[in-house]
Amino acid sequence: MGHGGNVIDELVTDHREVETLFGRIEALPSGDKDRKVYADQVVMELVRHSVAEEAHLYPAVREHVPNGDALADKELEDHAKAEQIMKDLEGCDAGDPEFDRLMGMLMMEIRSHVADEEENLFPLLRQSCPAEALDELGEKVRTAKKMAPTRPHPAAPDKPPANKMLAPGMGLVDRMRDALSGRGKKD
Repeated sequence: MGHGGNVIDELVTDHREVETLFGRIEALPSGDKDRKVYADQVVMELVRHSVAEEAHLYPAVREHVPNGDALADKELEDHAKAEQIMKDLEGCDAGDPEFDRLMGMLMMEIRSHVADEEENLFPLLRQSCPAEALDELGEKVRTAKKMAPTRPHPAAPDKPPANKMLAPGMGLVDRMRDALSGRGKKD
């Protein structure tokens, strides 16, 4: 979370970190309690990443990329699907039969979304957006991730200005809950 570089470099690095966590989950046997720890870490990273994209990346796509509104709307639909899966996963322990099913759905959804962004959206944005703007967006995304929620909130707004106003407050509450519960940390 907070790697440096332009917005595309920042988000691709996030994608690789999430994929590494997916690999850790897949390497453990079904029911292993560490699968839940890694799943919580995945959700925390994905929520922060998604909030930052919704606040800064997709408005830039709408502004700079031809047919940007349709592209941004499709990405927001992907986020909504993933966020609902993450919300359903939140209530499952690693031993719950639903855990493996939901984790598999989340991995499939996120891997498809990442491939679409990296193969289609990011090249279009790089072509149509000035390098200085991409650098500024990278800084804005890093700042947004620091204040973003860490838990899924499917009913929360996903477009500016409402998402930018509500995210920091929800983020503070989520980080307090995580600290008190030890969520995302190994014993």
